[in-house]
Amino acid sequence: MEHDLSPDTLAGLRRPRPYPAVTVLTPTHRREPDNAQDPVRLRNVVAEARKQLEADPAVTRERRTEVVRELERALAEVDLAHAEEGLALFAAPGEHQVWTLARTVPERVVLSDTFLTRNLVAAHTAEQPFWVLSVSADRATLWNGGTDRVVEDRLHGFPLERPPENFDPERQERIGDSPSTFRDERTRQFLRDADTAMGKVLRTSPRPLYVTGSEAALALLEEAGGAARDAVHVPHGGLAQGTPEAVWQAVRPVLDAEAHRAADAVTGELADARGRREYAAGLDELWQSAREGRVRLLAVEENYRATVVDAGDHLEPALDGDLDAREDIVDEIVEQCLETGAEVRFVPDGTLRDADGIAGVLRY
Repeated sequence: MEHDLSPDTLAGLRRPRPYPAVTVLTPTHRREPDNAQDPVRLRNVVAEARKQLEADPAVTRERRTEVVRELERALAEVDLAHAEEGLALFAAPGEHQVWTLARTVPERVVLSDTFLTRNLVAAHTAEQPFWVLSVSADRATLWNGGTDRVVEDRLHGFPLERPPENFDPERQERIGDSPSTFRDERTRQFLRDADTAMGKVLRTSPRPLYVTGSEAALALLEEAGGAARDAVHVPHGGLAQGTPEAVWQAVRPVLDAEAHRAADAVTGELADARGRREYAAGLDELWQSAREGRVRLLAVEENYRATVVDAGDHLEPALDGDLDAREDIVDEIVEQCLETGAEVRFVPDGTLRDADGIAGVLRY
């Protein structure tokens, strides 16, 4: 299942496909007992997709068979044991993808000539993904970080290991990751190579970078002056061969402190904008401003959701069973703002209580 939404990947998802390109969305759950319902719910929504394909006169029998086959392949790849808050299945002639999301999604099926990406974009932005590079004298491991976990990333050429022929295991066993190890030119070159490889990752998938290692290793990376120099350094050795949980526990205090500082900065920017009359708050104002491309900074509480009906000049709360309900209006606003170059920040629940969960700084 996919999880890393790089700019190139997003562009690929958004390109037009031969009709029909099918998007299937369903909420999922990480923990018991709620996750017991996920398999049945997933099968039902995929069955609904098949039903819509069969009922669509614009879909030929041959094309329907091909897309249903891809949809079944996608379904077979779903691993609900590692589910998060939402799931997206994409199927089109000759291709399929499965995405797990750290943000809940509405249950829906969409047939179009493109895949529906706004829920992926909102989930990716809300998750505020980051990289962790863990280094030692003979190994560099890359970790893909998200809301409450890190997982090892093996899609970008990592882990890197120092070639056996250039490494003396008896010497390493004797001195380990002591400072003297990092005065060895072969060790220094290995870390420079790791830094260069990390720079390539950041060019294709830019996000905040945290580097863990002994103080000697971090000093050497600082001296190299590459990608790792501008990263947040976390002095903690032994994680290049550590577990995801150990890495998460090492970086979590740093992430929490940065999140608090970021939330304070956002509320400060909103307060300044209010004084300049460049402030908007609430769904109605932000929906209109987002469509006009006027939003420079959008702030959204992490778990803020709303189901509404578009009444033309304003949004109204949806009633139960309303067929015109827009269950992902917040995600629509997020994607629209990102499309027009706005910065989007997710903040802890309660931060924007006076703004009903969503606020923004306007360009004009």
